[in-house]
Amino acid sequence: MMQGRAMGELSLIKKDYAKFLKGFEIFLKTSDISVGTTPHTVVYTEDKMKLLHYIPTVKKTHPVPVLIVYALVNRYYILDLQPDKSIIKKLLNEGFDVYIIDWGYPAGIDRYLTIGDYVNGYINNAVEYIRKKSGLDKITLLGVCQGGTFSVMYSALHPEKIKNLVTLVSPVNFDTDKGLLHVWAKSLNIDKIVDYYGIVPGDFLNSGFLLTDPFRLMIDKYVGMFDRIECDTEDEACILRNQDIVTNFLRMEKWIFDSPDQAGETFRQFIKDCYQKNLLIKNRMVIDGKKINLKKITMPLLNVMAEFDHLVPNEASIPLADAVSSTDKDTLVFPTGHIGIFVGSKSQKEVCPRISEWLRPRSDLDGAGETDKPKNKPKKPDEGRRGCK
Repeated sequence: MMQGRAMGELSLIKKDYAKFLKGFEIFLKTSDISVGTTPHTVVYTEDKMKLLHYIPTVKKTHPVPVLIVYALVNRYYILDLQPDKSIIKKLLNEGFDVYIIDWGYPAGIDRYLTIGDYVNGYINNAVEYIRKKSGLDKITLLGVCQGGTFSVMYSALHPEKIKNLVTLVSPVNFDTDKGLLHVWAKSLNIDKIVDYYGIVPGDFLNSGFLLTDPFRLMIDKYVGMFDRIECDTEDEACILRNQDIVTNFLRMEKWIFDSPDQAGETFRQFIKDCYQKNLLIKNRMVIDGKKINLKKITMPLLNVMAEFDHLVPNEASIPLADAVSSTDKDTLVFPTGHIGIFVGSKSQKEVCPRISEWLRPRSDLDGAGETDKPKNKPKKPDEGRRGCK
């Protein structure tokens, strides 16, 4: 019996080794890991920032455009990772007119950019472009992660320009110990880091993110990928499945390690005012000399969270609903993780449809009993505001 068990275990080891070899072989042969392939045009640029406008996929779109604001610490194309895992494509197919900000890669003098430069500068200029292009006073703002935090700031400072606010896994209350990132940030000597680097390296930050869940993010994912590899490569369908498994895995790896450097002064203020002092939710945060009062947010609000989010725990997002003055507000929580909410199966089957369902009736010109036809012609983007660059 012992001999039979040993033979069985040896057989499993050989099978796993064969999967590893086959997976490694496919790794070496895989070169096409294109991401962000949904057709779009660049309609506005300012410094490193680009405003992308996606080509509609339906004949008639909802009148109110959607501007997506992603975080600074990773790249926006996680929302358009591959054709069958694309929040962008889902929104387009649902008839929304979609724009997104590509923050690019800060360098050099960008070290002096502040949160005010991002919120009242780049985001505002993108909003102004879209308002002028659409001929509407108000647009929908969909903020993701840190981009959601910035979108909350913007909506509080410029409520007259935002018709709907959607926040996706976005922190506003940083006084929580539920996430390791929040614990670390509270004790981070941010002055020493920013004063030393100026432009804070993306790889430095990415190492910290990976350590928030090291086994799953650095080991388990590779084991899982190789475990999905099928050994029978004589079958053409099997070969294609193996190639898809590896290609999709590499797309995700490309995104994870594509970490832009951070403008030092923005990073300094974000860590100090948000993570360490928790000023935003207290209505005490100041940018460009103006205090941010979340009670100024009166537009419809949809707050979307991931139940098993290890980076933005629900406790960091839930307080937003009570902090705003909106009477039309909803909260959605999905049983997935921080990244899974973008690219997991639930993202395509549940998250995107629910967001679309909420947005659809609020994206007409007469939604919420008001008109969005411009009373005053929107100003042109203030291209000279950031004259230091």
